[in-house]
Amino acid sequence: MTYDTFDEGIALGGLRSKQEIRVLICYLYNSIKENMSKSVITEAIVSHELANFFEVTVAFDELAQSDKLIEDETVDGEVTYRITENGRIVAEQLESTLAYSVKEKALKCAVELLGEKKIARENRVEIRKTESGCEVVCSVSGGDIELLRFVLYAPDEEQAEVIKKSFLSYPTAVYKTMLALMTQNRETAGEALEAVYGLSPDQLEQ
Repeated sequence: MTYDTFDEGIALGGLRSKQEIRVLICYLYNSIKENMSKSVITEAIVSHELANFFEVTVAFDELAQSDKLIEDETVDGEVTYRITENGRIVAEQLESTLAYSVKEKALKCAVELLGEKKIARENRVEIRKTESGCEVVCSVSGGDIELLRFVLYAPDEEQAEVIKKSFLSYPTAVYKTMLALMTQNRETAGEALEAVYGLSPDQLEQ
């Protein structure tokens, strides 16, 4: 196989062929079957050092220009793309040329990134600066209904960001814990805390 890409920032076993990068991008779209932005695809590949950042962005643009990916809706200010029939043919005919480990890492990362974006859309956090620090406003959504909203104080932006990240990691557990406390349901509280800390109800009581 001809190596025709920049290899800076690529881990051992990464992609060094322009064709391989294009196939991997098509494979991700064909496997996940969801519209995704260019940034999600790029991060999914680059974060594991599977390909050079510049080469991934070029490959993505080439796929869009050759009608293998087309623009769809704009979500959270980002244009998303969907795969065309031509793109699916590339994925199905050529995915076997990619190493399993490469496909697995990129696919897992892309799915996680999409999940994070979905959680961020449905469960929002707003950081408001005040004279004495920050207010962190957290909101849990149940579709069209706001299930829970609360405000926490943080002395500075750094701690506010920590609270934001923690909340978005476990919005369901936060809601279940709050509901359990208000209804005095120890079983539900235990389940919620177990999801966060990996502790069994017996361990939580110790």
